[in-house]
Amino acid sequence: MGDRLCFTSDYTRGAHPNIIKRLAETNLDQTSGYGTDEISASAKNRIRKACGCERAEVEFLIGGTQTNAVVIDSLLRIYQGVIAAETGHISVHEAGAIEFGGHKVLTLPHHDGKISADDVDRYLTDYYRDESHEHMVMPGMVYLSQPTEYGTLYSKEELQAFRNVCDRYSINLYVDGARLAYALACPENDVTLQDLAQLCDVFYIGGTKCGALFGEAVVVPNPDKIPHFFTIIKQHGALLAKGRLLGIQFDELFRDDLYVHIGEPAIKAAAAIKKALAEKGYRLCFNSPTNQTFCIMEDSALEILGRKAEYGFWEKHDADHTVIRFATDWATSEEETAALIGIL
Repeated sequence: MGDRLCFTSDYTRGAHPNIIKRLAETNLDQTSGYGTDEISASAKNRIRKACGCERAEVEFLIGGTQTNAVVIDSLLRIYQGVIAAETGHISVHEAGAIEFGGHKVLTLPHHDGKISADDVDRYLTDYYRDESHEHMVMPGMVYLSQPTEYGTLYSKEELQAFRNVCDRYSINLYVDGARLAYALACPENDVTLQDLAQLCDVFYIGGTKCGALFGEAVVVPNPDKIPHFFTIIKQHGALLAKGRLLGIQFDELFRDDLYVHIGEPAIKAAAAIKKALAEKGYRLCFNSPTNQTFCIMEDSALEILGRKAEYGFWEKHDADHTVIRFATDWATSEEETAALIGIL
């Protein structure tokens, strides 16, 4: 990294100062393991309250791929697969973790990273109309992410439409919230934690990319949906013995509504970068209102840019152009943002 600015991803920093302080203060405390300690209990209660769902089961896992693999395997029967956008994280960037667990990812075409409830409805209708569907992988759930891999957002109306389709076909709706804090901080967003608790069978609240050192909080609004979830997590090798390390982080993230606001610096910085790119004549790929900005740059310019700033490679656009990503995070400063704009 050296002296270069870093806009490659939103998990390259450590953690919010409140978390580091609390970890240091409790470092020599001795507590029970596996998240059964008092701090973890406090964190779970804070999350239940924020979600308006006092009955919810809340469990902490370490990372996003691990969380997706455990939750999807827990929700699906052995002969079922999961519907997702072809650009979905479980389809592209998890090294086949879902398939490794025995479940096929059933992909649909995307529109700026999103699929629609109508797309899912048609897929399910076609599946059951096929006379040979018993020989095919049965769709057992829908996977969405909020925000999507392209930084776009699902509205409450869209999530309600997915809920209706899932109810009609008796399948599950699961939302990956790896970057959920950036959705909650975005002015264009109208989906709250309470909405997710009402509309999803399971969702998770991202920590790794949203101010924690590591960790994700899985919320199961109806605990009967996954009986013995704690044991299933253990069975997958995903239960952290020093569970309080996760509990402490989420106890701080959900103190005084920190999680709801922690993504605001990222949204502000991303908006400034998008505005500067547009003013300077760069081509944006699409409207991404959250913390990820995708633009098309000439390959000849990338080497020059790369000397002063790190960015994320996304995909080739054509023979001479590449789509790159600038990702801001909870700690991106105005000075860093201004410096990147100066380089551009």
